[in-house]
Amino acid sequence: MTRSACLIFNPVAGQGDPQQQLDVIRSILESELELDVCLTSEEITPEQLAKAAIDRGVEMVIASGGDGTISQAAGALIGTKTPLGIISTGTANAFANALNLPTNLEEACRAILNGETRTLDVAYCNQKPMLLLAGIGFEAETVELADREAKNNLGIFAYVVSGLKQLRNLKHFDATIETDDKEIKVSAAAITVANVAPPTSVLAQGPAGIIADDGLLNVTIISPRNLVGAIAAAYNLLHTALQGNPAERDDIGYLRSKRVVIATDPPQKIVLDGEIIGKTPIEVECVPQGLIIFAPTTREQPPDEKLENLPNLEVKVKDKDAP
Repeated sequence: MTRSACLIFNPVAGQGDPQQQLDVIRSILESELELDVCLTSEEITPEQLAKAAIDRGVEMVIASGGDGTISQAAGALIGTKTPLGIISTGTANAFANALNLPTNLEEACRAILNGETRTLDVAYCNQKPMLLLAGIGFEAETVELADREAKNNLGIFAYVVSGLKQLRNLKHFDATIETDDKEIKVSAAAITVANVAPPTSVLAQGPAGIIADDGLLNVTIISPRNLVGAIAAAYNLLHTALQGNPAERDDIGYLRSKRVVIATDPPQKIVLDGEIIGKTPIEVECVPQGLIIFAPTTREQPPDEKLENLPNLEVKVKDKDAP
């Protein structure tokens, strides 16, 4: 029996020819699926299309676009038994790269038709669905500076160029980070709360090897003392992440928790899965195994926690018996 599927396609994602991409996708998927194609627009979001597809009773939802498109479509599927197929055609394709999903159109379609699924954690950040990460401070400023024209012309290197520009204006802020068992006060230039993230999401790589189904969020705190330290910290994070090792610098800290609340002084911009959503404070809570996707199952080892030697650090362990 032919399975029913809704393809949510973003025609403005990435750098390729959208009509050509759609033709390739349809030529492969329609051989085995009863495919309903829905295009996103400024008026119609991926989340709205995914919710409507679920209401129609489709057996799977497939999202084709960048990380924002995939994240929004996935938001409608959290807690449901409807699996999500992922065809990444965006600038960074961070979600696909984090989970070793194919970014080639043909291979991505074949992986969906193969039918193997795995269950992942997701999260809510200020009540918005989060697949990847929320960045505070430096990362948010970097994403905001990388405009659509730059991404169209430079692809993922638009973020590199933007980051280099932003380094000249590196600013620190005071942060209070509250988890289920700790309250941490620290001075930082960037804080990242990650559900999953590829090695190229450098500022999320304190623990390295971020696990997609452990029921925990990964918090990385970056506190370089100057421009030279910021460059060294970024290089160290990328180098250790590519090797699968946690960072060991004194100006990098990390921890893991199911829930985290972060307040800053002064307020800082927040980037959520590639989109600016406002300013701090934020509250992020993990939804363990909240999403089913088409992907092979993998096994990973959990990272450790490291906070010592961060500047202006205060850690208060909560009394578990306190109300």
